[in-house]
Amino acid sequence: MSPLRCAVFAVLSTCAAAAPALAQQATLARNLAATCANCHGTNGNARANMKSLAGVPAADTVAAMADFKTGSQPATIMHQIAKGYSDEQIRLIADHFAAQKPSGK
Repeated sequence: MSPLRCAVFAVLSTCAAAAPALAQQATLARNLAATCANCHGTNGNARANMKSLAGVPAADTVAAMADFKTGSQPATIMHQIAKGYSDEQIRLIADHFAAQKPSGK
């Protein structure tokens, strides 16, 4: 096998091995984000006066959750909810909502 074919095979093998892990991570992100649906709507598209999360940049959501965790952002319940998530879980949730399409209401 030529060196080029070996390199291509190595890259493809690495990608194929990583695919199940990425799918698992996407499923975990979706499941974690689903816990937010009661207040923030399906896929982050809230109704009424609740804040929609769909399409919000991930960094903004991560920063807001950090503020809730520390108590620097006043809240009725989010300060308690935020403390229940690890930083990695918050990042997964934030990435999930950032990828959602806002409903345009």
